[in-house]
Amino acid sequence: MSRVDEIDYEIYGEDIQFVEIELDPDESAISEAGAMMYKSPSVEMDSVFGDGSGGGLFDSLVGAGKRLLTGESLFVTVFTHRGSGKAHVAFAAPYPGTIIPVHLPDVGGTLICQKDSFLCAAKGVSIGIALQKRILTGLFGGEGFIMQRLEGEGWCFVHAGGTLTRKELAAGEEIHVDTGCVVGYTEQVDFELERAGGIKSMIFGGEGVFFARLRGPGSVWIQSMPFSRLAGRILANLPKRGSGKGEGSLLGTAGDVMRGD
Repeated sequence: MSRVDEIDYEIYGEDIQFVEIELDPDESAISEAGAMMYKSPSVEMDSVFGDGSGGGLFDSLVGAGKRLLTGESLFVTVFTHRGSGKAHVAFAAPYPGTIIPVHLPDVGGTLICQKDSFLCAAKGVSIGIALQKRILTGLFGGEGFIMQRLEGEGWCFVHAGGTLTRKELAAGEEIHVDTGCVVGYTEQVDFELERAGGIKSMIFGGEGVFFARLRGPGSVWIQSMPFSRLAGRILANLPKRGSGKGEGSLLGTAGDVMRGD
């Protein structure tokens, strides 16, 4: 098993956060491309084929294949401190929400999460795939058949939209969650879909056809504002092409006058 770097970190901000990681000499952190906010001059950047967890060519090919299945880039960026003393590198959240630090040994060594939620981790954390065991869950689970599996003995950081809550489920305890609001859960949690009531509720309820049923034991992280919901609200309120409407624009005002508005 590859060595996992023991990193220190601090999270800044409230609504739009970033995490600053402190590196000792030769320590490394990995992230998705484009996540870096700033770094010390002694921190070198390198694009690595696969998931950056280390190993030989075969391990790199396997890691790249897993990332391809989750829709991510075949490469991750590795940040390594090549100087002396302490150095820092920071990674910014992609949209308003909360950065979740997870020490993998504290959750059994594995975290299952949405494929777009991973932000960064200590080098040595493996980024794999988690296939849903049930076909129904895979086809209608909101986030698809494939989720990310983060494994290792170090720190990893995932991002949740809006406000975050963590639920600790006892053995056999259940919670029902909107499918898009599930950020992640520990490996022991059973994830399955339930139909959202009767036919009338499914069609007119506005809550989707299915919701996620998560049964303990284990931990579940839930977000209040999935990016898909945020994007949908923005798209729904964009002016339609050719409508002539546009708040604060001359064309919008002129169009309203000509229509008698």
